[in-house]
Amino acid sequence: MGAGVVQKGGGGGHRRGRRHGGRARPMAEINVTPFVDVMLVLLIIFMVAAPLMVVGVPVKLPKTAATSLPSEQEEPLTVTLTEDGRIMLQTTEVVGDELIGKLRAIAAERSSDRIFLRADGAVPYAQVAVVMGALNRGGFSNIGLVTDNGGPAMDGTDTAPAGN
Repeated sequence: MGAGVVQKGGGGGHRRGRRHGGRARPMAEINVTPFVDVMLVLLIIFMVAAPLMVVGVPVKLPKTAATSLPSEQEEPLTVTLTEDGRIMLQTTEVVGDELIGKLRAIAAERSSDRIFLRADGAVPYAQVAVVMGALNRGGFSNIGLVTDNGGPAMDGTDTAPAGN
């Protein structure tokens, strides 16, 4: 790609060109300009794409058009935040001060760090965020927010079943 042939011209009394039988010698230089061009383009692509690869907490609000998550081998661990502010771990009510301790004990027994958070739509976002922080401190960093299917999509369509 970058190699070429150097032809020594003229007579001038030098016999260097005749040593190889009068043939041209290969050029021993590599043209690095195309290499530098490609590297600069790749650098720009990665500089633009890197901020887009940041992963955050998936936020799903009640009544969305989202599809359900794939099932796991273990029974999914669920924390529910009711409208009146009660916190339920599976089906058992837990006092807020005891939640992190119980979650740490459960996390030590489980192989997965996935937990599902179900929050009533009337619960303030700040309270949901506090519970999510407690889930994280309890050892569960893979938090899925549970919603109902059939809500409006962002494109203006409604995915609700015909009976609703």
